Amino acid sequence: MTAQMKPELTITSDFERVSPDDVATALSLPTATLHEAAGKIGALPSAIKPVAPTMRLAGPALPVHSPGGDNLWLHRALEAARPGDVMVVHVSGAFDYGYWGEIMSTAAKSRGLAGLVIDGCVRDGDLLDEVGVPVFARGLSIRGTGKDFGALGWVGHPILLGNVVVQPGDLIVGDGDGLVALPRASVPTVLAASAAREAAEQGQIGRLLAGETTMEIFGFHR
Repeated sequence: MTAQMKPELTITSDFERVSPDDVATALSLPTATLHEAAGKIGALPSAIKPVAPTMRLAGPALPVHSPGGDNLWLHRALEAARPGDVMVVHVSGAFDYGYWGEIMSTAAKSRGLAGLVIDGCVRDGDLLDEVGVPVFARGLSIRGTGKDFGALGWVGHPILLGNVVVQPGDLIVGDGDGLVALPRASVPTVLAASAAREAAEQGQIGRLLAGETTMEIFGFHR
């Protein structure tokens, strides 16, 4: 008989989160702007895309490290999550499984989650859009997952997605262009810089419509 892992040893949801006001502000800003304003950091793998093109999310990260081909730790994370959290899931490189579907999205909606970001696949694509919880994934897969009660996983601890370390409580923002993870302590500064960048771009658009060239506006002539 396989020994049972004690999940309480590696699960925590008691950490400081980015503020709701900052989450609301970030939701109105493009991910590319946030990434650039932050100093070109935090871009999560571009292979992770919204299941439906209109999906957008923002919220504090609840990182999850799951064994490959097994979604028991996602169920555990759903129980540990707080309203407004974005589950950010590392699947140990085993991408081609349907880790999440209509039932889990419904559970996430009931618990008030702001969304799911998973470095793997999901299933029930059309139904996920109907449920309404934003889901960002590598794609769709019907391949079933296991439930290994002896396997080790983590909830509420740092994970690595691509070359970005996602810490619990960091700000996660996703739109049709991609996903960005911003360190919690830097968020107010990044939001202010992002607003300034958006205002500057509107001015540049006005100058382009008036007939100037990008070479002139950006001083590329030498």
